[in-house]
Amino acid sequence: MDEQIHKLLKRFEKVEELLGKEDVLADQKQYRELAQEHAYLSEIREEWKGIASLEKQLQENLELQKTEKDAEFLEVIRQEIASLQEAVVKARQRLEALLIPPDPRDSRNIILEVRAGTGGDEAALFVGDCVRMYKLYADKKGWKYELLSCASSEMGGFKEYVMVLSGHNVHRLMQYEAGTHRVQRVPKTEAQGRVHTSAITVAILLEPGEEEKVVLDERDLKIDTYRASGAGGQHVNTTDSAVRITHIPTGTVVYCQEERSQHKNKDKAMRLLVAKISEEKRIKAEKELASLRSSQVGTGDRSERIRTYNFPQNRVTDHRIELTLYKLNLIMDGDLDEFTEALVAYFHQQKLAAVGDAAL
Repeated sequence: MDEQIHKLLKRFEKVEELLGKEDVLADQKQYRELAQEHAYLSEIREEWKGIASLEKQLQENLELQKTEKDAEFLEVIRQEIASLQEAVVKARQRLEALLIPPDPRDSRNIILEVRAGTGGDEAALFVGDCVRMYKLYADKKGWKYELLSCASSEMGGFKEYVMVLSGHNVHRLMQYEAGTHRVQRVPKTEAQGRVHTSAITVAILLEPGEEEKVVLDERDLKIDTYRASGAGGQHVNTTDSAVRITHIPTGTVVYCQEERSQHKNKDKAMRLLVAKISEEKRIKAEKELASLRSSQVGTGDRSERIRTYNFPQNRVTDHRIELTLYKLNLIMDGDLDEFTEALVAYFHQQKLAAVGDAAL
């Protein structure tokens, strides 16, 4: 790995030099590509510098341990060594995740759909918890989020919540959240203290770029307007601002009622509709071009049970990579990196294996 890092650091210096040249500045396409590469290499450079600093501190403490005679201070040194060793391991894991080659889609906007599944009110409450979790994770990563549509539940939470996430590496890190998330906990309404199991589904859609957007024929669309329900004051009862759009050929239905303006609601609903149809088109094309096995790698099939959140034991398990963490409280506060980065690494290896098998 170290040799690979040194090559990338040399490339960083070259890219930095190129970004200062007039002919590159004049070519917007080349400049944009180099700027993206520079941002990626900068991350690797900073992580590498951090590892070097940690390893230097670790070495100093190991040397100090050999000569220190005071028992109390020696114990402090040993604790510091253990802490630094753990920090080095985690930093190297982050670096290994970064070394996975970037994908052009890594920083593309995504549409995140979270829906209540089995479990009624408890599932809706967990949708609300997961929406909060993803927003807190977005805040930690410096991403932005924008509500497209939601349907509140009477007991709290949401039957459905749809939002756009945008920012650096948002698709890279979030793409494998798609699937069924299972929760095990005692509902607030449970008098006997029994643990119930509920489920929600998460879908991740790439928001198409201008060059990829599916052009929809207006004649294929059925557009209905109706009065919004839920919070919103008097406006809710007086204006048909909510919009529901049905794409007749595919039967796909989307809706939006979050804005006061019918026009804005229609625009948001159209964004969601175009993303859904583009995703269906992309998956169909992948299945036609790829073998069954490779087309299934990393698709994020929403029917697959991918993760279990056990509240009584403060435990979260991702079943795909068999990773269990006993810090559910921190996970629900947006501390998702250990899962998202491990999943990026795992599915990268799966894809490499699929390519290798296909070549045999």
